[in-house]
Amino acid sequence: MPMRGPQTVYVGPPPQVLSPRMRRGGKAFDDENLDLLSHLLDDWFRIPGTAIRFGLDGIVGFIPGVGDVIGGIASCIIIVAAWARGVSYVTLARMLANWGIEVLLGAVPVLGNLFDIGWKANRRNYALLTGSLADPQGTRRRSWLFFAGLCLVLAAMLVLPMLLLGWLSVELLHGIARV
Repeated sequence: MPMRGPQTVYVGPPPQVLSPRMRRGGKAFDDENLDLLSHLLDDWFRIPGTAIRFGLDGIVGFIPGVGDVIGGIASCIIIVAAWARGVSYVTLARMLANWGIEVLLGAVPVLGNLFDIGWKANRRNYALLTGSLADPQGTRRRSWLFFAGLCLVLAAMLVLPMLLLGWLSVELLHGIARV
């Protein structure tokens, strides 16, 4: 029979295995702070005499090289908060798509900043977070529809140039054949 060495005996309450998506961040991830963050990033300022609103995200985007990176990192806070608060994975993916669209198109000089001002990904993502907590099934369903529409748009972006190239090739061959 093999001999066992001294064993440590644990005294106290049993250890708890915590879910990685438990409520972390305390007050930092509550609705009030996340609403303020999305408001600050997307529509804090208003151009006088107009209904056009913009936030720090639209302003820092004008800093060459690092502006879009700073805005993109700040936008991730809402997505991380949604994950920590238990938002469904498809809704998180939709939030990431909103963020990705903003970062990719926002990287275009000047026009990208105008896009940032209009797209307001942080306000969209905050609305998805609160909507997902209030109506998880409805938000999950709308997120799947969003991805279906996104797939159709991407497929059209791939197919239409090929159709145009095919049509131009046929027309070119017909033109050559007539000569």
